[in-house]
Amino acid sequence: MGYHEDFVYLKNHFNLEEEKTMLYDNTVGLYNLPFESANYAILPGEDLYDDNSKIFPRTPDYQNAISPEINELLNLADSKVFENKFFNYSVFKPQNSDKSKKIIILMHGLNEKNWFKYLTWAKRMMELTGSTIVLFPIAFHMNRAPADWSDFRMMNDLKFIREGLFSAVVGSSFANVAVSTRLHILPQRFFWSGLQTFYDILQLINQIRSGNHPLIDEKATVDFFAYSIGAFLAQVLRLANPGGMLDKSKMFLFCGGPVFNRMSPVRKSILDSEANIALYSFFIEHLENYIKTDKRLAHYFSTVHSEGLVFKAMLDYNKMIEFREEKLREISSFISAIALKKDKVVPSYEVLNTLKGADRDIPIDVKVMDLPFNYTHENPFPLDSKIQNAVNESFNEIFKIASDFLK
Repeated sequence: MGYHEDFVYLKNHFNLEEEKTMLYDNTVGLYNLPFESANYAILPGEDLYDDNSKIFPRTPDYQNAISPEINELLNLADSKVFENKFFNYSVFKPQNSDKSKKIIILMHGLNEKNWFKYLTWAKRMMELTGSTIVLFPIAFHMNRAPADWSDFRMMNDLKFIREGLFSAVVGSSFANVAVSTRLHILPQRFFWSGLQTFYDILQLINQIRSGNHPLIDEKATVDFFAYSIGAFLAQVLRLANPGGMLDKSKMFLFCGGPVFNRMSPVRKSILDSEANIALYSFFIEHLENYIKTDKRLAHYFSTVHSEGLVFKAMLDYNKMIEFREEKLREISSFISAIALKKDKVVPSYEVLNTLKGADRDIPIDVKVMDLPFNYTHENPFPLDSKIQNAVNESFNEIFKIASDFLK
């Protein structure tokens, strides 16, 4: 099957509620496994926070007041959101009786609500590498968010309220009003939800290492294929490398890799401009002032937590340069990337600037490609039947490069 045929087939057969679905004449197993996050209590919404007996007071419930109508639906106590704590994650596995000896964790982009575009990616990598592919959702994304946040009528109503409140907003849409509003209200969510996902992935790896995973061998290699903001999170994971857990893990970045302030996420499918301004203001312009007043944030951005320190180093291109570039240099042989020339969200030159360093002396392999059809960051492989052959060729080329690296 080609890319288009696989996309349609997998979309029609994908169901997050089915425990097991056999695909392609029983040659591929698609499994959905339950996960209970043990890390939800780090999120805003708790009365107190305890980190190894160090106690911190409640995190502020909002940074920017929006409106009563929007706050009621979207500004929930994050740590109490049921769907973010209990959810299923999907696994593509070659059909055999053995536990997998190799896995690739596929990490998705910002404001994603379904896995459809990634199913073909997972299937092709599984075929080319022989690995089992784990589709693990970021906190408050995919099926880790309340269904209301994807309800067209409800979100469209909130979009009009938001546009009335912020007349100069750019990129507002029903598709991004939930994530835009929540990050606008409390920009810290970008860090805390990312940190929860960071710890959730470590929780999954620890389950594997303990021998308690039903599909994956305890000694399995763990690699990453990461796209867009998923690449940012994968970089934090791999650079922080808590306890040496990821010493041998490879990481392939697709349309991702720059530090936070060198990406441009204002799109109707990603974030609106007001949310982007709030994030930039908090994490780039005034972070040091917020750290002085928020002791818990300061604690996690200190040397006590390598993951927080790495996250901080990945925020601003002009800060912590030596720390960031030395970290990247140390693991350069474990990283490879493809950037797309016409990508406006993650510009190819910014991928180069971060991954290869200011002096272009970090030996990370970064390929810049331009595909022979109209594409976007959000939709690198369009389903237009008129360009089906070209899309299929480009898709195969990109995933052959990625899979050769991750074998």
